[in-house]
Amino acid sequence: MDKERTKQAIDRVLRDMAGAMTAGLALVGTRTGLFRAMAGKGAMTLDDVVSASKLQRRYVEEWLKGMTSAGYLDFQDGKYTLSDEMAYFVASEGTDHFVGGMWEMVPPLLRVTPRVVEAFSKGGGVPFSDFGPDCVNALDLINRGQYDERFASYWLKSLPEVTAKLAAGGRMLDFGCGSGRVAMAIKRAFPKAEVAGFDIDAQSIERARQTELDIDFGTALPKSKFDLITICDCIHDLAAPIDTLRQVHDLIAPGGTLFIVEPKAADRLEDNKNPVATMFYGFSVFHCMTQSLARGGPGLGTCMGPAQTEKLVREAGFKGFKMLDIKSMTNLFYAATP
Repeated sequence: MDKERTKQAIDRVLRDMAGAMTAGLALVGTRTGLFRAMAGKGAMTLDDVVSASKLQRRYVEEWLKGMTSAGYLDFQDGKYTLSDEMAYFVASEGTDHFVGGMWEMVPPLLRVTPRVVEAFSKGGGVPFSDFGPDCVNALDLINRGQYDERFASYWLKSLPEVTAKLAAGGRMLDFGCGSGRVAMAIKRAFPKAEVAGFDIDAQSIERARQTELDIDFGTALPKSKFDLITICDCIHDLAAPIDTLRQVHDLIAPGGTLFIVEPKAADRLEDNKNPVATMFYGFSVFHCMTQSLARGGPGLGTCMGPAQTEKLVREAGFKGFKMLDIKSMTNLFYAATP
């Protein structure tokens, strides 16, 4: 064996294990409010952090050391600092740059590990409903900020003809709406629009219906026609993607548009060797792919890429298809027309 490659191999393993433990520590930081307690406070002693957080001293001490070792905190002269740059991501819940939702996904995903391992040999998978309410909460936390702050104000601006229809009272459906964040963002931006949301998951719809906005959320597919249908982070999860997209096709009004958001991934594996794709492959095995396979679906996977997306959409009967020039670290955007 090559000595240098052997060293690189074990270094890789240790870095990944360190990353796994860091994700756990970071999750503690968001759930306990430790990050918020340190944000904007500058250099703090252990006693300062304990006082600000009102948490147990020994736990706080070990957490501070772990986060310092991981590079999340700076340490000098016996004091810990959460930089403004790091706080921007870890102490900013409700914004489009908060990363805490990703950490919240880890427990519900890893909890099904025994069932996923079994599926490797026996087939099948884990249906979405079995991930529980904490998974619904994590997905909501991941999506809330970017949907609230970007969907209508940035993403949809690439389709001015669509926004004009919504402003005039057009009809919009979010297909696979989850807890309803896209529909809510559209209704706030376009009060005259008639907005609906559909999802097969009753837990998600129950959460969506808690909004005070006038939005028709349900687990039954509407029969009306819509000027805009959105389908966000959903196609790759479907058990029958082409049949489902055909249903969506038939719900679009003449001149209407399908707006698609999918995880950012390249078509070739060689181009997916980066942290975002690595994270998505993990999400795929433990969540996206397995829930599709659990329902007899193809298990397209989180990283199915643009070519597969276009193929599915065109096979479903859509004539127009284009990738939209919208900048994002984690998403790709498309528009399709019947």
